[in-house]
Amino acid sequence: MIVFDGVTYSYPNADEPVLRGLSLTIEDGEFVLVVGASGSGKSTLLRCLNGLVPHFYGGTVGGSLRVQGRDPVQASPRDMSALVGFVFQDPESQFVVDTVEAELAFAMENHNLPQSLMRKRVEEVLDQLDIAHLRNRRISTLSGGEKQRVAIASVLTLQPQVLVLDEPTSQLDPQAAEEVLTALQKLNDDLGLTVVLSEHRLERVVQYADRVIYMPGEGQPPLVGAPADVLADIDLAPPLVQLGKALGWRPLPLTLKEARRHARDLLQSVDAQPRKNRSDPGASDRGDTGASPEIVVRDLWHAYNGRPALKGVSLAVRRGEMVAVMGRNGSGKTTLLKHMVGLLQPDRGEVRVRDMDTRRVPLEEIIGVVGYVPQNPDALLFSDTVADELAFTRRSHGLPADDGADLLDSLGLGGCAGRYPRDLSVGERQRVALASILAAEPGIILLDEPTRGVDYVQKQALLRYLEAERARGRTVILSTHDVELAAAAADRVIILGDGEIVVDGATREVMTQSMVFASQINKLFRDDRFLTVDDVLRRL
Repeated sequence: MIVFDGVTYSYPNADEPVLRGLSLTIEDGEFVLVVGASGSGKSTLLRCLNGLVPHFYGGTVGGSLRVQGRDPVQASPRDMSALVGFVFQDPESQFVVDTVEAELAFAMENHNLPQSLMRKRVEEVLDQLDIAHLRNRRISTLSGGEKQRVAIASVLTLQPQVLVLDEPTSQLDPQAAEEVLTALQKLNDDLGLTVVLSEHRLERVVQYADRVIYMPGEGQPPLVGAPADVLADIDLAPPLVQLGKALGWRPLPLTLKEARRHARDLLQSVDAQPRKNRSDPGASDRGDTGASPEIVVRDLWHAYNGRPALKGVSLAVRRGEMVAVMGRNGSGKTTLLKHMVGLLQPDRGEVRVRDMDTRRVPLEEIIGVVGYVPQNPDALLFSDTVADELAFTRRSHGLPADDGADLLDSLGLGGCAGRYPRDLSVGERQRVALASILAAEPGIILLDEPTRGVDYVQKQALLRYLEAERARGRTVILSTHDVELAAAAADRVIILGDGEIVVDGATREVMTQSMVFASQINKLFRDDRFLTVDDVLRRL
């Protein structure tokens, strides 16, 4: 059992506590989902469970916390690691050795377990996570989903009673995310392992949870209860729940199967309506059709250490288009974006940005027109305050001074101007990195996983901002695993597979013909008229 009793915690030098008088109980064997806005204290709550708070992060703790009868504040991190397994957002950040089998043995070696016991436990976790075929693989060669399952297996070798995961699917494609969550459900069902995880993409995980803990932020007490009950009372909800709220469905559906029971009459009424010959404008009729393409990629090949990452990719993107680049982990999405900003050079073929050949034009000229936000926002953050980040960008591009207040407000960062960027949550840092790039007013915006760590409310704010930028003639290209983002934002989808373009077309056409990359609403209706909640409500 996990018991928080009046727990208060403040990070070092923080003005206000992130947790204030937190009291709640998690029973043995529960599968608990922790949700809330970016910066609301979700990760802090998780870090309390194994003593990362305060042993690693410092700060001040008050109140009482017991995890299986142990006090994480008083116990050593080594002792807590045998009781609580912790998997971080980025699994690579916790790998210490090169191969899968060696990684699984590492924690046990640190606990001086006998060799015979170590061999037995390695075999057990390989089978539990269905990764026996990976035992001799180098970790660097694994896909995102495989790395996440290896990270989970590595903490299970100590046979913890509690497994804690911080946004375990945030960097995974839909198929890999389902594999990881299915593995977690099996561990919870078969072994009675207590699972506590945080996640922003609730459409992926809410159906697995026994209870939801909603963290409202600003030290306010959490809302705890059954998933449908909690989601009915908060503004963070996946598309099925949003639709259920709008149509008054009770109980709120958490799965497609539940939603279909509610939607039978609705489906019949929709089917009875005459079909309009409409589809989203796509690659052929969005953007400035009279202008030269902003970006042209011709027969692009790129390899890492002899392994092809892109194979003969050709495409053109026009001014004013919003394009989503999708595909499984390792399909070449990030590599393609890096070529578009000149960070990589083609092995064969060419990339032209506003007719500038990236092989021959200095990088400084390209980044004068292309703004690129990588997956890891920390790569762009080095100033003492958020405002300084924006000011530096404008100075370096020769632009007049601007405090960036309007830009920060539009991205939900109005109260962060004076904050130290690295003290912010992952989602907040993601938006600060975006703001620092947008401060340069680039004509072309490249975003790699822009909704990683971003809640539904902030995602909507991001969508509104990008739509406004597109209306001003900006070109936006998103690399994303977020199917709902692509459905709501993009007018064109490019799906990569094994370094090649598998499909390139209008969003509605591509997503309604895909099983993996279909939105929740389209999976519910299986009708090319419906990708989003707004599509349904407009039709009604």
